[in-house]
Amino acid sequence: MNISANVSLLALNTLALPGCAEFFCRVSTNEELAEALAYARAEKLTVTILGGGSNVVLAGDIAGLVVQIATRGIEQCPQGDDAQSIHWTAAAGENWHRFVQHTLAEKSYGLENLSLIPGLVGAAPIQNIGAYGLEISDRFVSLEALNMATGKAVHFSKSDCEFGYRDSVFKQGGAGQFVVTSVTVALSEQATVDISYPALAAAFAESSQKAPTPQQVSAAVCRIRQQKLPDPAVQPNAGSFFKNPVLSSEQWQQLQAEYPQLPGYPQPDGTIKLPAAWLIDQAGWKGAAGQGCGVHREHALVLVNSGACSGQQLLQLAGDIVVDIEQRFGILLVIEPQVFGSLNTPV
Repeated sequence: MNISANVSLLALNTLALPGCAEFFCRVSTNEELAEALAYARAEKLTVTILGGGSNVVLAGDIAGLVVQIATRGIEQCPQGDDAQSIHWTAAAGENWHRFVQHTLAEKSYGLENLSLIPGLVGAAPIQNIGAYGLEISDRFVSLEALNMATGKAVHFSKSDCEFGYRDSVFKQGGAGQFVVTSVTVALSEQATVDISYPALAAAFAESSQKAPTPQQVSAAVCRIRQQKLPDPAVQPNAGSFFKNPVLSSEQWQQLQAEYPQLPGYPQPDGTIKLPAAWLIDQAGWKGAAGQGCGVHREHALVLVNSGACSGQQLLQLAGDIVVDIEQRFGILLVIEPQVFGSLNTPV
């Protein structure tokens, strides 16, 4: 394990924002991770964990030690009493999409709707990633982590993680306390797919095949994502920048009375999820640009770095959108990416 000083993070975040780590190391084993955490404790350095950089906004330089997780490994593991499922464990540093494709190739099904989500396996439960009608919490079994203050290994069950919409204990009470080292999910040998989400249903509506395979669902998800979302390698971005707001049924009815075209998706608990993109589009922000950053022309949820943009400039744009949406619709948008860096942010 090598620790370097004053390392640029420009190439390590998909928004291509400038920022430097005071100290930086990349760990490829859990032993190296434990060593890095021990070093930080001894030197009294704050620790920032960096994965694929696809859900990060650099607001400025990062003080302390930045640890990039680069561990690898995917294995099928014993599933205990649950003989109806196949359990797979992946190291935190594995690419999420590669993990999904690996399980499909091994005839283990259930993650196909989460294909092509950027980032690493370790970040998936922290964010409770979701797409096309599925969240990782629907397949989650457990995870292993290290306590950053002690270096000790900790096991988290599904209930321990306190999953919510794009949320978990690791973004709430446990924020900044643990580093995920591996994640275990339960999949199935049965090729049962869910294409009820509108975009997926539309993709297969004209197909003569009544029951698409999981591999075909994965391919369709990839096509839809590639059509809707810009490639960060071409146009730097962090994917969806805002969470979809969730309203009570009463709030929803009041808002729809004023905006009859407002789409909404009923949730199991009786709440209604609204597409933040619709709100932003209706407010006229789609395609807006300025100070080297802007809102993508085709997808109002995506903020892009169109030039020499700083994290502060991007967050200012996000803050302006948040204020405008709240004034227009009475809804407070919340950003999805984590904000790293020492400067104060407007969001």
